[in-house]
Amino acid sequence: MSNSDRPSTFRERHSPEERRRVVRAAFLRPMSLLVVVIGAVFFALTLAWWAIPLTFATYAALVFLAARDPLFWDYVLSGREARSGSNRLRASGARDVSPERRARWLPRGETRRKVEEALELHRRTMVAIEESGDVAQAVLGDVVPKLQGVADRLVDVAERREKVAGAIRDLRDHADAPQREGRNADLDELENELRTADAEIFQSIEKLSTLRARVVRVSVESGGAAQEAAARLNADLDEMNLRLDALRSTMSPSEPPDR
Repeated sequence: MSNSDRPSTFRERHSPEERRRVVRAAFLRPMSLLVVVIGAVFFALTLAWWAIPLTFATYAALVFLAARDPLFWDYVLSGREARSGSNRLRASGARDVSPERRARWLPRGETRRKVEEALELHRRTMVAIEESGDVAQAVLGDVVPKLQGVADRLVDVAERREKVAGAIRDLRDHADAPQREGRNADLDELENELRTADAEIFQSIEKLSTLRARVVRVSVESGGAAQEAAARLNADLDEMNLRLDALRSTMSPSEPPDR
């Protein structure tokens, strides 16, 4: 397929109503309307006739580019902020963006709610560590980076889970398309990945819900008991990081299978 064929193929995946929604959103995009306002103000101040065609040409170009942008389609049709957010991360290489901010890029729904619940539990555990005594903080020194790793990996899994869900919707929405060999197998595999991701996110919430109490226990223990409790806590966080990392690496790519 040539590059010139790709935009039309992408648009053909959507219904006429969806195309109209995207085009309407492109015309009403704030950035595009701002160009019209600036052009009108400039013309009113200077009466330069050439400002009118220049303004409309710029406006038309912005509308045209938005209507051909797959990320804009995702945002308008399903609010898939996770995809655009992940692309911004990959493009900039900024891995210092907080898990809480990345979670806000997830589409609204059950997955985002669960991740935000997990991150709130993570925050409370971090506060408990900060409020523990100097001895407890020394014993829990390895817990902080491991706990941060759990938060980052959990959001990674949630992002991929939403992409898998989008691929499943894409396949189901085109159930009347010509069947290709292995399509049902692709759908079964994606649905299995979705269930696995949901189960892992749920289990992570359950485990995180006990961490704050375990940190408090370490802070009130002394000597070998505190070290033993901290060692068990570290081991559990290691296991969570390994499980999330393994799931993240085995989930399907973000692009849906070919139809």
